[in-house]
Amino acid sequence: METLNHLWSPAPKDLTLADNEVHVWRAQLELPSSQVPRLRASLTDDELDRANRFSSEGDRQRFIEARGILRSILSRYISFDPGYLRFYYNQYGKPFLAPEFSSYLLNFNLSHSGSMALYTITRNMEIGIDIERVRSDFEYEEIAKRFFSVNEVSVLRAIATEKKLEAFYNCWTRKEAYIKAHGKGLSQPLDSFDVSFAPWEPPMLLIAKDEPQERSLWTLLDLKPGPGYRGALAVKGIGCRYRYWEWSQL
Repeated sequence: METLNHLWSPAPKDLTLADNEVHVWRAQLELPSSQVPRLRASLTDDELDRANRFSSEGDRQRFIEARGILRSILSRYISFDPGYLRFYYNQYGKPFLAPEFSSYLLNFNLSHSGSMALYTITRNMEIGIDIERVRSDFEYEEIAKRFFSVNEVSVLRAIATEKKLEAFYNCWTRKEAYIKAHGKGLSQPLDSFDVSFAPWEPPMLLIAKDEPQERSLWTLLDLKPGPGYRGALAVKGIGCRYRYWEWSQL
């Protein structure tokens, strides 16, 4: 078990990614207006159309920033201009680099919530990441009843009141990261597998229905990207080396 209570460092100019490495990037959204045009200019018409579907100007801007930052980060690994990159999507909407970039063997995932985004990059490993802004003004126990497994709901009920919200976000982010790694979207129900999530437990996959071997194949890690946020990472791999970078516009 590894909990990422680390310092987020500026990435080196000559950035390399070994086969057994997982890179995690943190980025602030809601950037100064002077930084946004460069990110917007790197997006395709399709991405800009997606941005324009958001009814809120704030949501549109955060989407543009998050996608532009993704392009900026990926370009560090493959030495192409961010605007040149092209994405394909699987049937559930998970993005991946177009076939002309397949020789780089990069897998990636991203998540953003509020004013913060997380990204993760690997070679040849399934990976998923999730970030959530912590809120207490909603019926999270009712959400758990709808989406968590029967066993997870039982565990949550038994946790002391003052620890319940932390436990809920532990469970939610770990489950979301695992589902995103599989890339099957909502077709994979959240209650089809169990994760550990009590505040005193290390993060891990406990049970995956119909796939008992899964537990031994995956690593789950907690991410603490900043005050008021919780995150999680799911990697189909054991014994990887983790590096944690802070994105900034060059």
